[in-house]
Amino acid sequence: MAAEVTAQQLIAKHRPTLDQALQTIRTRAYWSPHPEHPKAYGEDGSLSLPEGKAAFDALQGTRFELDQPGTDDWVGGEVSPYGPELGITYPHPDIDTLLPAMRAGMRAWRDAGAETRAVVCLEILARISARTHEFAHAVMHTSGQAFMMAFQAGGPHAQDRGLEAVAYAFAEQTRTPDTADWNKPQGKRDPLAMTKRFTPVGRGVSLLIGCNTFPTWNGYPGLFASLATGNPVLVKPHPRAVLPLALTVRIARDVLTEAGFDANLVCLAAERRDEGIAKTLATRPEIKIIDYTGSSEFGDWLEANARQAQVYTEKAGVNTVVVESTDDYKGMLANLAFSLSLYSGQMCTTPQNLLIPRDGIRTDAGAKSYDEVVSDLAASVSGLLGDDARANGILGALVNPDVKARLDAASGLGEVALSSKEITNPDFPDAVVRTPVIVKLDGAKPDAEAAYLSECFGPVSFAVAVDSAADAVRLLGRTVRAKGAMTVGAYTTSEEVAAAVEETCLEECAQLSLNLTGGVYVNQTAAFSDFHGSGGNPAANAALCDGAFVANRFRVVEIRKDA
Repeated sequence: MAAEVTAQQLIAKHRPTLDQALQTIRTRAYWSPHPEHPKAYGEDGSLSLPEGKAAFDALQGTRFELDQPGTDDWVGGEVSPYGPELGITYPHPDIDTLLPAMRAGMRAWRDAGAETRAVVCLEILARISARTHEFAHAVMHTSGQAFMMAFQAGGPHAQDRGLEAVAYAFAEQTRTPDTADWNKPQGKRDPLAMTKRFTPVGRGVSLLIGCNTFPTWNGYPGLFASLATGNPVLVKPHPRAVLPLALTVRIARDVLTEAGFDANLVCLAAERRDEGIAKTLATRPEIKIIDYTGSSEFGDWLEANARQAQVYTEKAGVNTVVVESTDDYKGMLANLAFSLSLYSGQMCTTPQNLLIPRDGIRTDAGAKSYDEVVSDLAASVSGLLGDDARANGILGALVNPDVKARLDAASGLGEVALSSKEITNPDFPDAVVRTPVIVKLDGAKPDAEAAYLSECFGPVSFAVAVDSAADAVRLLGRTVRAKGAMTVGAYTTSEEVAAAVEETCLEECAQLSLNLTGGVYVNQTAAFSDFHGSGGNPAANAALCDGAFVANRFRVVEIRKDA
């Protein structure tokens, strides 16, 4: 691409992709413009796997220049969960200088219109996609995801979510026409005639508070939803996972400049160790939108204290699976084993509580007692992770010491059905790699509630014995109502039980997956088709992505006059 690019050139290049995204969010069919396979990259200007690794290596030990105003210091300190220090420093902002500078470009960005904003966002995503291999290493070495997961979840799947947000933003902004001629008959008198103009106007500076585990996947929806609706975006990464979002900011600034807009529409706010800059930023009067993924404690604080902003939060929940019966026992066990193991359970969608009738379940392999189900699931997890190379590819590394501490403490909460064991990663001997623990709990005992009704983020799950299927459904509803859930799963061959679970999820606004036994897992969602969270229970006040996620990031201003 030349040093400068016109809006018409970007429209010609990206409008077909935007149109396909708009069509897909209506049909909810499968579609992605971003290849999932590593070998798909390396041509047409995209980085190959070795080139991406070389680009990542070249960043280590450097100062990450962004040429944004108000830089008063250089900060860093990222250490890969696999061991190495990254040694990268980033600009630390003087907020009083940076925030006014970010607002300066809003008028031109507003006046560009929804279509131009959308295609500029798509150009940013296209350039990110071309560097997917570089991003994969950046995500891997800040989140602890295994490489293939970092490549897919941190690359094409995150890019899909960003594009999905742009599509919803465009659809909501163009729901109202740009102009209208208004004529009201007046009988024998001349009609009243007016011309009206309708302009989507962004709320103001949008603050993205990034997370450690999925910096791009969880960050891109809010970033692109706000940018596409006319708002500058200040990106405040998690201090352990700055690089993936810093790369994103740099690419966005380059594209904005080449398209003739102010680069300061997207800026980075890296912080010093233990500075807690997010609280300071969140209550600034200039901040009108906040996107946050992380703990319930801070999410609740944002909702209570950032009163001047529209706040979108994804917090913690207790994800539950009801196991009542199955016609594919082996497939159920394999599916659950993978769900519990993927990325060491460090996903907001990973199942935690498995509600199993104490009298057992019906299966195609005959009746199975509660103890047999738990023992067979433990064996399935052990078999899945029995080979160290495969285990490393599934588990990744524990993202921080807090996860390890919860894992170590879990064995004291009940009878251990599957003990966690250490796995050695030959490429990264300092990585902390641990297999999941499964703990048996009696749902009828009050002292067990403290465990299974609290989120235990990481590779910890509880096999909770319940009195019946009806008891399981009641406990499911109570859990979602009190603690929230990003995902709910259920296994049953009973239409009655399935209907009861479905009704509970409808009442409590929880996303449900029924009888998954193949290659789709309860903790995975597909952009353009699946909703991530519902926004209707305590786990999150927004869904990725729907109209509500974007529509309140802008307002429509009407200017009317006599014709």
